[in-house]
Amino acid sequence: MSSKKNVTFIGLGTMGYPMAGHLSKSNLFNVCVFNRSSEKAAKWGSEYEGKVANSLEEAVTNADVVITCTGRDEDMKEIVFSDGGMLPHLKEGSIFIDHTTTSFKLAKYLNESLKSKDIAFIDAPVSGGEAGAINGVLSVMAGGDSDILESCDSIIKTYSKSITFMGNSGSGQLAKMVNQICIAGLLQGLSEGLLFAESENLDMDSLLSAISGGAAQSWQMVNRGQTMHQREFDFGFAIKWMEKDLSYCIDQAKGNKTNLSFTQGVYDRYVNLMAKGHTYSDTSALMMFEELNN
Repeated sequence: MSSKKNVTFIGLGTMGYPMAGHLSKSNLFNVCVFNRSSEKAAKWGSEYEGKVANSLEEAVTNADVVITCTGRDEDMKEIVFSDGGMLPHLKEGSIFIDHTTTSFKLAKYLNESLKSKDIAFIDAPVSGGEAGAINGVLSVMAGGDSDILESCDSIIKTYSKSITFMGNSGSGQLAKMVNQICIAGLLQGLSEGLLFAESENLDMDSLLSAISGGAAQSWQMVNRGQTMHQREFDFGFAIKWMEKDLSYCIDQAKGNKTNLSFTQGVYDRYVNLMAKGHTYSDTSALMMFEELNN
């Protein structure tokens, strides 16, 4: 009998597909996958070693560790709690890791619901985008039990470069909110800076070379500055998902009395861009807001 852990990965989207692929390629676990779109699951099965389950029940019944990576709160609620959901079929004593970016409230609710079945829950949203998932270098921020997280170290490290324990259940989601708030600010500043530079006809190659070596340097500048100038906005993390993430940040801030007026402004701009056909453009398309609204 195999001594390998049975690890089930649910959600084969932009991030989950390559993440589950890294799990499979590690050959450290018995990997099973499930996706609500069976075509995507079949494609994954043709590329990687692992069982492709036809139902959530089949996917999780024998799983020692269940990993999810879906879209939004509603997706997680459906997968876990709906008729045909996984909750009745999860193995007692198993571990549930959620890499979805969800609300803090849902993370807490999942933790309490699973605890009643003696299932340990880790909220573990990731940062690094599609490229990070493909290259297996995601950054993971996790909330829950530190010992449980440590026991899953070899699993999560197959697709990540860093795992940071943030504290009690829900803390991973709170850390991801800070991440998204900071990115929103960086992109807005970068957008305005580049538009200013273009208005003054500065040489963009020289400019980005000069300022990316100083205090203004950021991942967004290094990886998106030139493409923003060229109006290329097809790099993985769609506005659709950032709008969702920032909505969780804004909602959470109402409870802790943080003034997120700047973040609210960026959120409103993304809503506007979605209405103008940029739902699936990447987040650096924020630069288009002024051009589309003047």
